[in-house]
Amino acid sequence: MTDPRRTSRTTRLTRKAPVALLALAGAGTVLLAGLRPWVSGTVGDAVLGGSRVTAGGSEVAPGLSAVALAVAAAAVAVVATGRVGRLVGLVLWAGCVAGAGVLVVRVLADPSAVLGPVAASRVGRTGTVPATAGPTAWPWVALAGVVLAAVALVLAVVGRRSWPAPARRYEAPGAADGHTAGSRGERVGTAWDDLSAGRDPTDVGEDGRT
Repeated sequence: MTDPRRTSRTTRLTRKAPVALLALAGAGTVLLAGLRPWVSGTVGDAVLGGSRVTAGGSEVAPGLSAVALAVAAAAVAVVATGRVGRLVGLVLWAGCVAGAGVLVVRVLADPSAVLGPVAASRVGRTGTVPATAGPTAWPWVALAGVVLAAVALVLAVVGRRSWPAPARRYEAPGAADGHTAGSRGERVGTAWDDLSAGRDPTDVGEDGRT
């Protein structure tokens, strides 16, 4: 038997506001973490010697900030647009979450490999130099942000069918069919209708009619 309290909690979590807030929190966490040091270690090189080198998230995971911003933009599009826009936003959202996950996991899996090219570039060299490094806590924080964005994506997929369509409060009455409404709500033709019928909408007679 389904627990009504659990169902109610799930329904609340799949609404637009919680989904958007969770996605923005995840993207913001990734952005913040990307500004901090991610990898620290030593390099064995004739020029650098055995010096200690620290690299930030933007150096070892280039493009991560742009991906995080794209996650936020996709989430906003999903909750603010209609059916077609939601589908496009969900696809973009999923791709960005996957891309961010790959960038972060790559650093955590082999921090020495990502530090070597950074150290080489700092002395004007191409390629990489031997390095022994380990991750700081910040890539794990970024991974937590990616997980938050992924959870929000799942909630959006589950709840999107129950979301109301975007409000059309700012659309002029009759704008959808190319007509305007008269004083009594009747359909009134536009200047385009007159032109299509071969009439000059600027030709006003003595009685004030075209």
